Amino acid sequence: MKVAFATQDLKRVDAHFGWAKNIAIYDLDPEGYRFLEAVEFDGDLKEDGNEDKLAPKIEAIKDCAILYVAAIGGSGAARVVANNIHPMKVTQPEEITDLLGKLQAVLKGTPPPWLRKALAKGQERALDFEE
Repeated sequence: MKVAFATQDLKRVDAHFGWAKNIAIYDLDPEGYRFLEAVEFDGDLKEDGNEDKLAPKIEAIKDCAILYVAAIGGSGAARVVANNIHPMKVTQPEEITDLLGKLQAVLKGTPPPWLRKALAKGQERALDFEE
């Protein structure tokens, strides 16, 4: 499962989705996680009401199951959810590796229904043709 993090410093979730300079993307499963890529954004990211800045971010995370942010506007949240990505808000800056560790621990236990659904995202479903 791919997880995205809105970050300014690539170490912590410390950014508003629309204003984030970087989106760090990790692959996570119950056995561990690995860094996949950091997507960098430039331009006037703090311009409120500029919906154009969201399109490249949505495109960058479209195959992610979860997005961690410090904050997200209503329009951004609606677009994230419309792409079957579960937004998660942190109340204060948190280390990405700490969040990955917590998420991994939940995966090893009994994940809540929303997380089981998120896990299914991106996995190819084998069709059973037995008669």
